[in-house]
Amino acid sequence: MKYIELKQAGGAENLRLAETAVPQPGPGELLIEVAAAGVNRPDIFQRKGLYPPPPGASPILGLEVAGRVAAFGADISGWQVGDPVCALTPGGGYAEFCLAPAGQCLPIPAGLSPLEAAALPETLFTVWANLFERGRLAPGESVLIHGGTSGIGTTAIQLAKAFGATVYTTARTAEKCAACVALGADVAIPYTEQDFAAVIAEKTGRRGVDVILDMVGGDYLARDIASLAVDGRLVLIAFLGGATATLDFTTVMTRRLTITGSTLRPLPLAAKARLAAALREQVWPRIAAGQLRPQIYRSFPLAEAAVAHRLMEQGEHIGKIMLTVGPDSN
Repeated sequence: MKYIELKQAGGAENLRLAETAVPQPGPGELLIEVAAAGVNRPDIFQRKGLYPPPPGASPILGLEVAGRVAAFGADISGWQVGDPVCALTPGGGYAEFCLAPAGQCLPIPAGLSPLEAAALPETLFTVWANLFERGRLAPGESVLIHGGTSGIGTTAIQLAKAFGATVYTTARTAEKCAACVALGADVAIPYTEQDFAAVIAEKTGRRGVDVILDMVGGDYLARDIASLAVDGRLVLIAFLGGATATLDFTTVMTRRLTITGSTLRPLPLAAKARLAAALREQVWPRIAAGQLRPQIYRSFPLAEAAVAHRLMEQGEHIGKIMLTVGPDSN
């Protein structure tokens, strides 16, 4: 099969099309003939040598795919060869064939193409685990989502609105803010022009928001804390602005705040299977009802993975950057 080889850690120029043997499914695994794969920020970090795959995972980049079941190992039920499928993978998505634990596989939602379905798993698993489980976002509450035009952001905005939340978000430009509003955000804040903490204070009458989903970290932390309501929850999922910060804990204590976070890839298989079951029950019907649609910014053939990586690093995209692998991606 063809796949994208990472010759050595470093720049996007180290990605090249190569050939290797098709992997064989073990017990509890599906072999997926890949039609499309998502490009995600963790792929960039892995390419740079900053996010190594966990023990036993494929060294090939790619954490989400969609396509058809090509084969399966022992102890599999509910799947047949040829079934349309999308999956959160432990790695290996930038390839014509990819293995995934059956518990992390979901049927392609009705009405979506494989390309659209491949844009779902990494973002939805992340958003559900962090915004709804760790952040406990409830109907009628308010949430601030940083990075509103990222793959995570565009998904989180739509899902939070679908569950009845008031959504505030940040984005870099007026154009990106307009895209966030079009997806359902109630207020979009251009962070290069306005202090998001000041806007949140003004818009909420100094109450603050109930939940913040933050992928920036660094110097955002103090302003996040200032923007939370009593009993508010701050959920950290990345630290693009830096992994360290100085914090005065007085506000945390007096307002009974919770600071939490997680990273998806190291979660045990059972935890990811539980997330998949929750998505199938809670989110798949909302996709079918049109309340959530993956936002595809641009797609590239598998051989142009390096171009896709450079585009992501430029930060101009709104939504997901994708790779098309098989002829049935659309």
